[in-house]
Amino acid sequence: MSAGAAFAGLAVMLAFAAAWELAGSRGEEIGSAARRALDAIGGGRARSQAEAALRLGIPRRLARAGLADRVSVGAVMAGKVGGVALGALVAALAVPAAPGRLAPLVALALPASGFLVPDALLEREARRRRERLVLALPDALDLLAVGAAAGRGPGSVLGEIAGGTTGPLARELAVAATELECGASQRAAFDGLRERIPGGEAASLAAALERSSRYGSQLADQLRDQATSLRRDHRRRIEELAARAAPKIQLVVALVLVPSVLLMIAAALIANSDVLLSGF
Repeated sequence: MSAGAAFAGLAVMLAFAAAWELAGSRGEEIGSAARRALDAIGGGRARSQAEAALRLGIPRRLARAGLADRVSVGAVMAGKVGGVALGALVAALAVPAAPGRLAPLVALALPASGFLVPDALLEREARRRRERLVLALPDALDLLAVGAAAGRGPGSVLGEIAGGTTGPLARELAVAATELECGASQRAAFDGLRERIPGGEAASLAAALERSSRYGSQLADQLRDQATSLRRDHRRRIEELAARAAPKIQLVVALVLVPSVLLMIAAALIANSDVLLSGF
């Protein structure tokens, strides 16, 4: 029974991985199918489904992960329902093999874990997106500083930066440039940029742009300082990761490489023990 539970758990993980890959390439089709299925199950109560999605924070997570235009809210809700069903199936296989006191906990934890798996995947994608965004931000700040020093407006420079690069930062800058071109105020565009990009890095950029437009402060120097600070922080994080890797490498050497070498030496001594002992 434990082997069956293990295989069932592996099947669940593979199913979620496949669903995630499909959602990345065919998110609109999957979202439409999931929305139709949910409407059929719930009797067309789209309003209650939307309210439930808002309470669960699904639109906000999709926006943070940059998947709002590829994966629909209905697809995530369907993934949650499917995760609960698969978790219940795995729980039905695992509960008989679990100890008596842990059986109720397993029966509740596995469906709950299936319900939270889509959220965990979205949060992981959001973290990866933010890392890519912050990594590309210093170069964008340098280009924006050059444009500001030449006396150009932030909207035109943001549009050129977004058009010449790719990635999540380019998309967010393109949105801000489009808002400015459509007549939105600089403050509204910068506030939207701050909301779409979580973290202090984008907030500092938006604050510098707002100060420059409101008080006429020197924008180029502020942007260059921010780019230098971001590169310094990135270098420090790399050094911290390298420092953490050294003890791990030493642990692998001490627990794996050294015993394997000693075993090889011992095997060679045992294989040639007759030759070594023939002289005594």
